[in-house]
Amino acid sequence: MHSVFLGLGSNVGDREQHISDALTLLPVKQVSALYETSPVYNEEQDWFLNCAVEITTELSPQALMQELLKIEAQLGRTRTAKNGPRIIDIDILLYDDLILDEEGLKIPHPGITERLFVLEPLNELCPEKKHPVLKKHIGALHADLDTEQQIKPYNPTRPQTPSRA
Repeated sequence: MHSVFLGLGSNVGDREQHISDALTLLPVKQVSALYETSPVYNEEQDWFLNCAVEITTELSPQALMQELLKIEAQLGRTRTAKNGPRIIDIDILLYDDLILDEEGLKIPHPGITERLFVLEPLNELCPEKKHPVLKKHIGALHADLDTEQQIKPYNPTRPQTPSRA
């Protein structure tokens, strides 16, 4: 089994419901709190809800990426503009200690170190995990981030981890 950390985000419609729907379709081990975050890159859009999730899977990184794209499509995501509004976005952040650089799939996710909306919830789940390329703990990367990005807790309760019957 592989330990994988994902980033989830939504800024269209019922953001909380979209993330909740995605969680029901993932083999969730643990999930961070939800955070409301300012948009990055394309600032002329609504704020996002974001969280990080740890899952376990037997899928290869490529097969997992295909499954995540299917989940996004199932939940209504259509890709229109780069960094634009989205019903749901699911990114592979870390996959074990793998370093992968392929067309369309880079692990660890190249945006981890510059995105507070990724580092804040990821730090909540795994502050001692090392970034496989930088060899720095997630907690240290989080502490080192100097940014104007805004983030605030959305709700003091965590999203419910779906039960598996």
